[in-house]
Amino acid sequence: MTPVELSRTVLHAVRRAVDAGELSVAVPTRAVVAPPGPGGCGDYATSIALQLARPAGQPPFRVAEVLRSHLAEADGITDVVLTGPGFLNISLDRAATDVGLVREILRRGPRYGYVDAAEGAEGRVVQLRCPRDPRAVVVADASARILRSQGTRVRVSAEGIEPAWTSVLGVTVGSVGPVPAELPVEVRPAPVDSVGPVPAVLPVDVRPVPAVASAELLSLGRDAGRWALLHPAAHDRPRTGVEHLVQRESNPLFRVRYAHARARAAARNAADLGFTAAPGPLTDVEPGLLAALADHPRVLAAAADHRAPDRLARHLVTVADAALPFLLTVLPRGGEKPSAAHRARLALAEAVGAVLAGGLALLGIDAPDHL
Repeated sequence: MTPVELSRTVLHAVRRAVDAGELSVAVPTRAVVAPPGPGGCGDYATSIALQLARPAGQPPFRVAEVLRSHLAEADGITDVVLTGPGFLNISLDRAATDVGLVREILRRGPRYGYVDAAEGAEGRVVQLRCPRDPRAVVVADASARILRSQGTRVRVSAEGIEPAWTSVLGVTVGSVGPVPAELPVEVRPAPVDSVGPVPAVLPVDVRPVPAVASAELLSLGRDAGRWALLHPAAHDRPRTGVEHLVQRESNPLFRVRYAHARARAAARNAADLGFTAAPGPLTDVEPGLLAALADHPRVLAAAADHRAPDRLARHLVTVADAALPFLLTVLPRGGEKPSAAHRARLALAEAVGAVLAGGLALLGIDAPDHL
């Protein structure tokens, strides 16, 4: 069971409780599941009971008890423990969960973690507004890509933009020029052939700590230049030196792209050996790698909510660092013949490649197959 599937399972438990008359609430459209915090246990935790307590007119712990009985009956869940004021801590069937996770990533490919437009934010358009600064424009561009991956409609405007920012850094904006301090909700009439209300416009200012538009930044090129501006948190000043170009372990961008290239090489070499990927039980795989892959949809959602592409960049480094030791063990060694275990490990390697490629694409950075 993947985090997305678990979120749907939690919502199904709420719906069953409502149908049984145990809760009187509107079933929410989204249930957030995440690794347990301090004092928690299991694989994932959710605070859905705290969210529903007030509309249900019951204490959060009582709501959690109601939901626990329904969750415990779901396939793939081995235990549900209540902690704190009403957190539901969920343990999953690890073997089945790992296989399901890899299968889901391979099914979705680089779009793993995307939200369908029908499931995204309805009835609004996010307007990202940024000053005449290369970092702000690049952050807005990447934030727009991430927001769209979560089903949100986005517009980007900048007070000004240099031609080199487009030609070198690959940024695009919808409009250029001064923007009003307050952007009202749109009231212009909808086209006659449209159906439904005109979407509201939610203005959001994008103002990270500026970067100097120097020749040094532009000399990095598109990929390294964007990474230099996106990897640090918005409140940190970016470094724009040649350290982003060196092909060494000290360079996070190199590690991410190298892990992707190794994953792609594993698939090519496996084809030469006559076998392909097939998701299956995994042995001797660090749990941190699977946890990082499972966390990808949550990271995308958080990066979209906070307009923080740095969260995605750092997550890709986490995935790459967990994957690199594993990628050395994918193919048969010596006189070994390809087995079901090798096919399962190859499937995990391909899943790693898909997550890294998809994440880099959202940052506007190329994921080369050879490095």
